[in-house]
Amino acid sequence: MRPASKYPQLYQVNTRVWLTRLTRELGRPATLDDISTVSLERLAGLGFEWLYFLGVWQTGKVGRELSRSNPQWRAEYLRVLPDLTEEDICGSPFAVTGYTAAVEIGGNHGLQGLRERVNGSGMRLMLDFVPNHTAIDHPWASSHPDFFIQGTETDLQEEPRNYILVDTGQGSKIFAHGRDPYFPGWPDTLQLNYANPALQQAMLGELIKAAALCNGLRCDMAMLILPEIFQRTWDLQAEPFWPQAIQAIREKDPDFTFMAEVYWDLEDALLAQDFDYAYDKRLYDLLRDNKVSEIHKHLGVSPTQQIHLARFLENHDEPRAAALFPTNQHQAAAVITYFSPALRFYHTGQLEGYRHKISIHLCRGPDEQGDPVLQQFYQRLLEVLRLDILQSGVWQQLSTKPAWEGNDSYTTFITGAWSGINNRRVLVIVNYAPHQSQGYLQIPFQEFAGEEVILKDLLGSDLYERQGDGLITTGLYLDLPAWGYYVFDLLTK
Repeated sequence: MRPASKYPQLYQVNTRVWLTRLTRELGRPATLDDISTVSLERLAGLGFEWLYFLGVWQTGKVGRELSRSNPQWRAEYLRVLPDLTEEDICGSPFAVTGYTAAVEIGGNHGLQGLRERVNGSGMRLMLDFVPNHTAIDHPWASSHPDFFIQGTETDLQEEPRNYILVDTGQGSKIFAHGRDPYFPGWPDTLQLNYANPALQQAMLGELIKAAALCNGLRCDMAMLILPEIFQRTWDLQAEPFWPQAIQAIREKDPDFTFMAEVYWDLEDALLAQDFDYAYDKRLYDLLRDNKVSEIHKHLGVSPTQQIHLARFLENHDEPRAAALFPTNQHQAAAVITYFSPALRFYHTGQLEGYRHKISIHLCRGPDEQGDPVLQQFYQRLLEVLRLDILQSGVWQQLSTKPAWEGNDSYTTFITGAWSGINNRRVLVIVNYAPHQSQGYLQIPFQEFAGEEVILKDLLGSDLYERQGDGLITTGLYLDLPAWGYYVFDLLTK
């Protein structure tokens, strides 16, 4: 593996959809062994350091049957796959029955081989860990029912969406579905009881098994087992799980990486418990809702804090970016997201501009043509992000001022600068607004005094020449169309 960069790039793969496509190409059931070194090296060549394979763990028959019988979910499948078959519905990958790779995709042997090929291609392998809940037919429901939150007949009658009667083989018991405090339970899951120390010890064992098969884990809904969130949801006191669990893994592998899926502005709480990265859902929401002043504030915190955030425009939970954002806004949002100091997270199909979100319950996606404009944009964006300065440089937020009195459009510019590698300087400028905007951007680089400066657009073909003294004093005049952007390489003659 090549050394990790300061701001790594991660690509999320829908494992089961990839294997279904390979099955059609090969004319036989495909497994992880059929994911070729050539295909992995192609992704490495695009600049990705992490491959996050979603959906490798063993799931159960009950989860698959629930995925096939749920009418609301089935309506969602049919919107994406009008030619839906039962074989297309394989159940949620988050209804896990055990942390061994699913037999049908090659088992642990196939997963170990995939890891070797991923690492041999210079990348690292990330997998999921689901701490909050298990599948309904997890073996623990029979062997250790005390590992789960249990309910009463009254709970089942009053909250049928949050509780379920399960035949454990040793009599029927009422269990709670896994859930967060704001929504009904996930009907294909059982809620683990973190107030039980024996459960915490057992989950540490599961974490150790999962970690042995990869280089990093993306921890699903990681905030749900924080003691304060667990108590709010279940009115039970639990000891912290993450610090001692992460320490146990790091004692075996100091370079192991943990990424937290986290919401409700709890990123700092998870990072304080030794996670390397936490989802930056807040930036995504602000870009979606076009809240420019809040984007300014969010990007204004210290880069040493931002470096631990994972920034994205889509993932398996969010709508396709190409469907959510108009094309011009999509590109502007991508420049803000990926030219800031964080882990850069991309989802399979995003680079092609696919528009149909694939349910996590499906193992086949629709055939799509994609968007040539977005494909060309992402190809160039990934090329530029491979520059050393954007892999390991220092980022700082910049500000703009009015182009003339009474013109407030300057407030819609999102700007920053990269520096620190071989004295190279890169400016990032985005007009994140549905209208044309003007303003002046003051350049903070005093070494340009007395120099003639060339501004070369790395994402386009524009080339400008300006006097360094003017850039430092008056600033760089900006006049950009709606959702316009530049990534300028600053050179001196």
